Amino acid sequence: MSEARARLLSTASGLFYSEGLHSVGIDRIIATAGVTRATLYRHFPSKDELLVAYLTQADQAIRARVSAARSEDASADEVIRTVSRSIADDIQHPGFRGCAFLNAAAEYPDPAHPVHQAVLRHRQWFLATITELFTDTGKPDPEPAAQHFVMLRDGAMTAGCLSDPEPICATFLRGIEGLLTYRSRRQPDA
Repeated sequence: MSEARARLLSTASGLFYSEGLHSVGIDRIIATAGVTRATLYRHFPSKDELLVAYLTQADQAIRARVSAARSEDASADEVIRTVSRSIADDIQHPGFRGCAFLNAAAEYPDPAHPVHQAVLRHRQWFLATITELFTDTGKPDPEPAAQHFVMLRDGAMTAGCLSDPEPICATFLRGIEGLLTYRSRRQPDA
């Protein structure tokens, strides 16, 4: 990635996340990044392409963190806990403004729009990955557990930017522990 492209993407990403996708215009990105309009359009022929690049970069960062958690010599339960703690850490980070993907979906509700499609790709990967992790635990019902995890995450990320994130994160982590513990119990024979 060229230095100009990296600077544009970094600048746009910070602005998009902190201020919203629709509210940040191309002129603001150009001025803040200190590049020309021609430079921006050489790297990103449209704002939509810049928005998709922003979401792709966010997706890659999350994938890398999950991959790092999986590469540790840990049980599937511990990997799930590590991913959960990473989410909780993000929520408590100064400047946290919710989930970039949920925010983008709210601004681009048309399922055919490239931004919405980028959101769906990320969410499909995330749910599939969490389902795989719950499957690896060897406990029953990995699909509903993964769906529950994602719903807990979505709720925590939404609530975490609206109120004190500390109790939100504690509740989220207790919920994940509940998923791991509850699913460890033997199911009664039918």
